[in-house]
Amino acid sequence: MRDLDETDARILRLLAEDSRRPYSEIGDAVDLSPPAVSDRVSRLREAGVIRGFTIDVDRSTLRGGVPMLLRFDLRPDRVDDAADALRDADEVEHLFTTADGDVVAFVRLDHDAVHEWVESVVGDDGVRDYEVDLVSDVDWTPSVDATGFELSCAECGNTVTSEGVTARIGGDLRQFCCPTCKARYEERYERLEDGV
Repeated sequence: MRDLDETDARILRLLAEDSRRPYSEIGDAVDLSPPAVSDRVSRLREAGVIRGFTIDVDRSTLRGGVPMLLRFDLRPDRVDDAADALRDADEVEHLFTTADGDVVAFVRLDHDAVHEWVESVVGDDGVRDYEVDLVSDVDWTPSVDATGFELSCAECGNTVTSEGVTARIGGDLRQFCCPTCKARYEERYERLEDGV
């Protein structure tokens, strides 16, 4: 796969600011025709750089509750289950899992009902402890910085450079850092498909 260039970065920044921005407006900003912008956006989507186009809803205008961060100390065998339960909860606006296995959720709750909410959503059996930090201000600004662009190898997770390879596997476009990783991934995919 080719490296992402500055034009790709500018297109991503413009879409991050407003995902409904017309391709003609983006084209004017990056000196490309609207069809050329469309082609680049399609390639970025196919490569998995763009996963979707979303809206940014200010939930504070739609619901009450006190904004807070809940940091959970969970049993290691319960991290995935707890994260799934929190991800599905309407009160959770953002969810993070740290490298240490802690789960942090940004939520809006009635401050008197935190314990009951945690018990009903996550359950007590996997929670060793949790901390509540009240949030005084929220500024959530997704940004696209060209210095942070790296595609990850679908097999090993390493950075895909210009020496990397691309393959369509199972209908999806995958990026690999080297032909060896591509071969390993294809072999494992074929075994799974054959039920071996």
